[in-house]
Amino acid sequence: MTLNNPLFDDTQSNRDVDPPQNEESTDVVELINDPVQTASKPTGTVLSSVRELLECPVCLNAMYPPIHQCSNGHTICSGCKPRVHNRCPTCRHELGNIRCLALEKVAASFALPCKYKEFGCIGIYPYYNKPEHESQCSYKPYNCPYAGSECSVVGDISYLVNHLKEDHKVDMHNGSTFNHRYVKSNPQDVENATWMLTVFSCFGHFFCLHFEAFQLGMAHVYIAFLRFMGADSEAKNYSYSLEVGGNGRKMVWQGVPRSIRESHRKIRDSFDGLIIQRNIALFFSGGDRNELKLRVTGRIWKEQ
Repeated sequence: MTLNNPLFDDTQSNRDVDPPQNEESTDVVELINDPVQTASKPTGTVLSSVRELLECPVCLNAMYPPIHQCSNGHTICSGCKPRVHNRCPTCRHELGNIRCLALEKVAASFALPCKYKEFGCIGIYPYYNKPEHESQCSYKPYNCPYAGSECSVVGDISYLVNHLKEDHKVDMHNGSTFNHRYVKSNPQDVENATWMLTVFSCFGHFFCLHFEAFQLGMAHVYIAFLRFMGADSEAKNYSYSLEVGGNGRKMVWQGVPRSIRESHRKIRDSFDGLIIQRNIALFFSGGDRNELKLRVTGRIWKEQ
């Protein structure tokens, strides 16, 4: 299931929201009658009107306190106020320090569905509690874990597994052990390149094995690491090991898979995986060291 436009898909959803207080230090202009004091689920017509009122005219996101307004009653969110140099984007009057407490109170009177309801969330939340819930909602869709391109697809796990298989042609395997051989004829010519993503199905979940080349300072290195297709709280229930070697030597890594909630780049740049310098990888490959022939083995297990 892909993500459609949410009810309030605002970029400020990860910050804390404080509902309006009874005492204000800034000027207040009330343009609307006092709202009801208890949260209520609005009808479709009312909801549409409230959504329009609470939409910032600059960033088009939902507004949260403090909501500012000009002397003509046009509103703007606190994040966009400095961007417009304290000028109303609608009438160009000076914004000053007027706060629209009435609109803040109207918002506080409503309870709205989670924007991830199409993914299964059935919760109804007060307007000011909604962003906090949505930042932690277990139904929040995941980004495609494929790192070989800037893929913008999002969805639940089952959708992404099928997407990886059909659209990215990723290799799919069953089982908790693996033995992969990575071969490149001209390893010196490949910098910052993602080479391989393999998906494993075991313990009722899916895991992504990444292997790639990148530059660490002045050193050319390879890294292999595992990601868990699910929430971070579940990922911590598993461990994995990776082993690579040749010519009678070997390197071993043991770690905990990171959730695909975290970006591929963030995990790679934290060096949370098996890191092999290119000259060592070519030594493991044997021969004249002009061709990479690296075998990576490993296993996944569930912690008791």
